[in-house]
Amino acid sequence: MAGATSDITIVRNDDNKRLEAHVDGQLAGIAEYIPAKQVIAFVHTEVEPAYEGRGVGSALARAALDMARDTDTRFLAVCPFIAAWAARHPEYEPWNYRPTSRVVD
Repeated sequence: MAGATSDITIVRNDDNKRLEAHVDGQLAGIAEYIPAKQVIAFVHTEVEPAYEGRGVGSALARAALDMARDTDTRFLAVCPFIAAWAARHPEYEPWNYRPTSRVVD
């Protein structure tokens, strides 16, 4: 990928319920999550404009889904970016939470 940044560091910040991407010591992006007992919801991903197009969002998405997989926890991708990234990476499908209940009028 042209302009990709290979030295992205991802830090899990449980106090703020987010993953943080750092490039050269600077905060480049975040992925916010809401943990629950049996599922983790990824609700918002944001990349600072100066770092867009450099792989920061993908690094955050991969770290988020790795976090779910590594703890054997299902994930709910509320964030459209995380949902789209997960759809392109079927290896994470076993941890993708799909509601089974159907509510109808």
